[in-house]
Amino acid sequence: MTPPLQGVRVLDLSRLLPGPYCTLVLSDLGASVDKLEDPHAGDYLRIFPPRLAGLGMSGKFAALNRDKRSLCLDLKHEAGKAALLRLLPRYDVLVETFRPGVLDRLGLDTQALHAAQPRLVICAISGYGTDGPYRDRAAHDLNTVGLAGVLGLAGPADGDPAVPPVQLADLGSGLVAATGILAALFDAQRSGRGRRVDVSMCESAFGFCVPVLGDLAAAGTLPPRGEELLTGGTAAYGVYRTKDDRFVTVAPLEPKFWEAFCRVLGRPCDASALVAAPEEQASMRAELQATFAQRTRDEWALAFAGVDACVEPVLAPEELATHPLHAARFLELDGARYPKTALAGVGARTAHTSPPAQGAHSARILAEAGFSPGEVAALQAAGVTR
Repeated sequence: MTPPLQGVRVLDLSRLLPGPYCTLVLSDLGASVDKLEDPHAGDYLRIFPPRLAGLGMSGKFAALNRDKRSLCLDLKHEAGKAALLRLLPRYDVLVETFRPGVLDRLGLDTQALHAAQPRLVICAISGYGTDGPYRDRAAHDLNTVGLAGVLGLAGPADGDPAVPPVQLADLGSGLVAATGILAALFDAQRSGRGRRVDVSMCESAFGFCVPVLGDLAAAGTLPPRGEELLTGGTAAYGVYRTKDDRFVTVAPLEPKFWEAFCRVLGRPCDASALVAAPEEQASMRAELQATFAQRTRDEWALAFAGVDACVEPVLAPEELATHPLHAARFLELDGARYPKTALAGVGARTAHTSPPAQGAHSARILAEAGFSPGEVAALQAAGVTR
């Protein structure tokens, strides 16, 4: 099956997580991605510990940037800007994660980019978007999930909000950006004109609150943090410690699942317990905890195997690559295992390449755009590329 984005070319000016995750998704769908880095520090994520032996780059960088090529251009240099504009007719999409206004100040605003390539889809990802009162504020993932209301839902009512274990706004905005890019590409096929896609990390995280805000609109108020149905308000939706100090997830919310759950545990089944008062929920939670503490996590997984009761083990990241559910979601490169993105099964690419060294493909990419060996050498001598 031909990958759906085969033939689409992406120029990725982004760093760290949101943009590279967006372009990784596009790459897994078949797009060709060239990563543009400055010839000095490059993508800061390259140097984050821990690093992969033999590759000289961080595990995070490698996982996000496999199957991409690396081109170095100094966009603060006039020759670098001119080279970028000369490259653009070869690309369908440009992704950037600079602070709003940075490209404008470099003379590479939307008008200039579209003058070079009218069909270009330009995607800008930033903390708070390119308009609004927070446009110029610095932001990291934790700031944006806090301002988006997500963090206000995390953790028990009698404790502090819990820091999320993954970067929800970073990765969520990458997915939102990929969605916007696909829509803009579809429109460009019809209209012959590209458009700008503006993605806010904070608004992307805000999107995760849509169901909760629907409840707020209906009821006018929300339960305290940690006491809503799906955040700790019922004993039938929670995490329980097992005999070996590991955990299982329990979520038999529907009566048919609750009945199967109680049958495996050998306890009385009363569907009304699912909506019992808070004090009864606390008593039932203590009872269930005492029960799950009698066997190991894997023993409970075996007991519930094949039973529609919505009980599953909590896996450690180290277990994912060998788990039967996930084993096929990994690929092997350079002796390391990398996860595929969730959309990789949609007729995705089957051949993969190693994450690139900084500037490894500069000369080749420039030559493909018609730069002569002498022009490439001149850019190298000026420090514009490497």
